Amino acid sequence: MPPSHRPPEAQLDLLVASRGRSDRLTHTEHLPARQGRHAPWPESIRPEIRAAALDLGIRRPWTHQVEAMNLAKAGQTVVIATGTASGKSLGYLAPVLSELLTGTEAPNGRGSTALYLAPTKALAADQRRRATELAPERVRAALYDGDTPPQEREWVRQYASYVLTNPDMLHRSILPAHPRWSSFLKTLRYVVVDECHSYRGVFGSHVAQVLRRLRRVCRRYGADPAFLLASATTADPAATAERLTGLPAHAVTEDASPRGQMVFALWEPPLTEHVGEQGAPVRRTATAEAAYLLTDLVTAGTRTVAFVRSRRAAELVALQAQDNLEPQLANRVAAYRGGYLPEERRALERDLYSGRLLGLASTSALELGIDVSGLDAVLLAGYPGTRASLWQQAGRAGREAQGALAVLIARDDPLDTYLVHHPEALFARPVEATVLDPDNPHVLAPHLCAAAAELPLTEADVELFGPNAAALLPVLERRGLLRRRADGAWYWTRRERAADAVDLRGTGGAPVQIVEESTGRLLGTVDAAAAHTTVHTGAVHLHQGRSYLVRELDLEHSVALVSAANPSYTTAARDITSISVMSTEQTVAWGEGTLNFGSVEVVNQVVGYLRKRIATGEVLGETKLDLPPRTLRTRAVWWTVTEDQLLDAVIPFDQLPGAAHAAEHASIGLLPLFATCDRWDIGGVSVPLHPDTLLPTVFVYDGHPGGAGFAEHGFRHAARWLTATRDAIRACECARGCPSCVQSPKCGNGNDPLDKAGAVRLLGALLAGAPADDAEST
Repeated sequence: MPPSHRPPEAQLDLLVASRGRSDRLTHTEHLPARQGRHAPWPESIRPEIRAAALDLGIRRPWTHQVEAMNLAKAGQTVVIATGTASGKSLGYLAPVLSELLTGTEAPNGRGSTALYLAPTKALAADQRRRATELAPERVRAALYDGDTPPQEREWVRQYASYVLTNPDMLHRSILPAHPRWSSFLKTLRYVVVDECHSYRGVFGSHVAQVLRRLRRVCRRYGADPAFLLASATTADPAATAERLTGLPAHAVTEDASPRGQMVFALWEPPLTEHVGEQGAPVRRTATAEAAYLLTDLVTAGTRTVAFVRSRRAAELVALQAQDNLEPQLANRVAAYRGGYLPEERRALERDLYSGRLLGLASTSALELGIDVSGLDAVLLAGYPGTRASLWQQAGRAGREAQGALAVLIARDDPLDTYLVHHPEALFARPVEATVLDPDNPHVLAPHLCAAAAELPLTEADVELFGPNAAALLPVLERRGLLRRRADGAWYWTRRERAADAVDLRGTGGAPVQIVEESTGRLLGTVDAAAAHTTVHTGAVHLHQGRSYLVRELDLEHSVALVSAANPSYTTAARDITSISVMSTEQTVAWGEGTLNFGSVEVVNQVVGYLRKRIATGEVLGETKLDLPPRTLRTRAVWWTVTEDQLLDAVIPFDQLPGAAHAAEHASIGLLPLFATCDRWDIGGVSVPLHPDTLLPTVFVYDGHPGGAGFAEHGFRHAARWLTATRDAIRACECARGCPSCVQSPKCGNGNDPLDKAGAVRLLGALLAGAPADDAEST
């Protein structure tokens, strides 16, 4: 048997046997193979599409694909929420392309049009290739994104029948210029929203309003397109689709595609001899462990993708694997991440698809539905934040129904440690519901302005934008952004483009350009919100396997100047945070304590950075920084306890700061188990005596203006969330607290003070007062 097709059990045995790693495997889950179920092609699918599918090896569709095709033909809003590699694309492409093919018989050759939206450019490019494989050339499929040359854009507007783009281009380019798109929009029959589970939090809330603006503009041209959505398996996909589009949706959830056997391993890296902050024991990093495992799999000829959590980690894993491999194999390993230039991304995608690359270290950019058929193994360097993403990433392997191996490598993090020792939390629970809040006024207000700039807003439009829209319009008028005229409609009053005021991805402003100081060459970009922590002066930046030091961060011009360097360390920013309660919307008594939800103001300032040894995480030193503070108004969940509760829990006041701080860190780490968020989407503050509550208080807040719905989800599921937090701290084998339980990688105070035992007693005292119907397993 060729090495690249060895069974997943053999691949795992290889990893476990090498270098004495048997103690790192904490659990192995065997997911059985599944037989597929076919159904006849619907009569509505054109014979040309069926013939093209047959040429691709598809004789008959799966039953869930046929169900979706029939719903689409009936003009229904439908969401296909089945597993990875289940053929969701064919489920929406067949009816869309059939309709477009019929439209080519119109006098102008474009009697019907369709719009495809993807969260990433790479996915849109991959979908264009699939469309051209299924439809004759007279169905003109074209990309329209930031990489499309200006001279091609006019052709797309005038002649393309299937336009593949992303929400950003729809928001910034298509909708504001809708008169130039009128011939396309008036014949729009379908809007495909691919990988819709990725539209969560603030980004998802913005996209929901962009889709409402699209529906409104289509109505202006007499079109009423059907929305076809595709999603990874998620809880209540119909409700998610309805919140995203504003339309009632039908969900197709019964997966009839075949699946090869999957072996899913949970893996915990070993402790090292090094110590971290406050003398805590340090485990080998998940990225270092992933690099070793990737090396062994590539050596065995196993096609593997290693998913990592950050751009820097993608570069590090690829670089370390290359260093460990013979030159002929090292050339078949690469990194893939956002921030690369378009031509770099396209080349990597071609090499991965062709099989030239054996190993790839990637951020979540490859998590989505890009076709990478033929992969044998997936490494996940850290829990990706949600069970939906976990299964989406794991599903990249075994896409041709062969057996596959997936390995989740735990980071030194409370949630990861909890999961590799509680496999039932992954394998015995359903995936999460997608959290988004299109009614967030911080999201809704700028979209009302953008809509008014596109077409004057009338009373009939207000309902489309949700229940908060009517109350916001007078506020926007008082701010001088909108004006109500005698005809009763609301008009945009400014000369500048209203769409430019909307930060669709919640990044906090224009991206910061990373420029090589000596040559002026643009290396890439980083989101404005991340600039203070990732490209501050003195930061180590990685690009295409090369290390750079940031010489200067120019915030005024959004530029970070870097120079090539080869430091033996990485950098981690330190910051300080204060928080004020603006309004309390809900309060629930938990015995003497309280659980609260409302609006807060957070002031954050990066004050320095740590230098850490690459392989071990050992702290080498600290450097001060002078960066301006940033203010965030958002939503938070917080809880308080009383002095009597502290006495009952035997927590003296001098131990309270460490106990509350440890409980805050761990609760941030565990919230992603209950909400579709990542610990980097949320923040926290603990205060022994907060001036607004006059009590010991722990806050967990959304890291986006106006909130993203995560803190509210924590408030709704607080008993289960905080119980899991207490149990995770209590179960950790360390003596005084470590990164696996109460230390945080982003703590602005250097993880000091922390009191692990005090946190367990503090959470116990709070949970003892939880209402009976919320207490569940407390």
